[in-house]
Amino acid sequence: MKWVMGIFLAGVVATVGLSFGLGRRHGGTTVNVVGSTSIQPFAEMLAQEFNRANPGINVEVQGGGSTAGLQAAENGYANIGMCSRDLKSGEDFNKTIIAYDGIAVVVHNGNPVKSLTIAQVRDIFAGKIKNWNQVGGRDLVITIITREEGSGTREAFTNLVMEAETGARMSRLKAPYKDPATMPAEVKGRLEALHRDRPRITMYSITEPSNGSVKALVSGDPAAIGYMSLGQVNEELKSIAVDGVEPTRGNVLNKSYRLVRPFLFVAKGEPDAPSQKFIDYVLSDEGQRILEREGLVRVSVRK
Repeated sequence: MKWVMGIFLAGVVATVGLSFGLGRRHGGTTVNVVGSTSIQPFAEMLAQEFNRANPGINVEVQGGGSTAGLQAAENGYANIGMCSRDLKSGEDFNKTIIAYDGIAVVVHNGNPVKSLTIAQVRDIFAGKIKNWNQVGGRDLVITIITREEGSGTREAFTNLVMEAETGARMSRLKAPYKDPATMPAEVKGRLEALHRDRPRITMYSITEPSNGSVKALVSGDPAAIGYMSLGQVNEELKSIAVDGVEPTRGNVLNKSYRLVRPFLFVAKGEPDAPSQKFIDYVLSDEGQRILEREGLVRVSVRK
């Protein structure tokens, strides 16, 4: 799986590198924005408006996933990388949070289940709960739809759902020991066991490369469940409440809905002037209104 992902990322970076070079040869100023397929449709809307108002700068947006976006920014093939999760330790980028997004757990419109606990969601995706009748639904074997490795949506879902309980338990164990050298062997052993046994998405799930493909599969399969950007959920499928809280923009804003992640623009070092101008536009009231209109939660104060 790792070598397949490596080939995929190399292809994305090579394609971006080619378009980057072409943009420079043809003159003018091109800002290449690459990465998360969750952010991509919103960035394309923003780029369209920005390009119309700034004819001297052409913002071009391409997907490929969060990991591809980080790699493209790291290698200088992209001016801006798009990442739909927070940065990890060691990922050294200049980051800008452009909005917040809920991760919606989605099912077929005909599915009678309206709410699941976060533990039930975790057990479904881990393959422990196998039939909808175990959570109040019909007698149907559950079809699990997930995202590919390297997807920011998958990493955020893994952190917020699959490993949330494990992470909290590990944090409580670590809390009394500021210096790992003072940690008793028994505590280290328990931490290692927790890490080793943490819940993982079942290997029997169907892996899809984008929010759009998740939407297509879930909307066409009465037994399916998936997860995707709340900002891209529409009437084709149903989002369900988690721990009794509906995944709405208002509940993301008031922090009652737990499955929330940042949408990031990243650059290696300080963005150049044209890139910064696009970032400033995205953070402007006009840019934030566009994101808000599309179901995301703005980061700048409304004017």
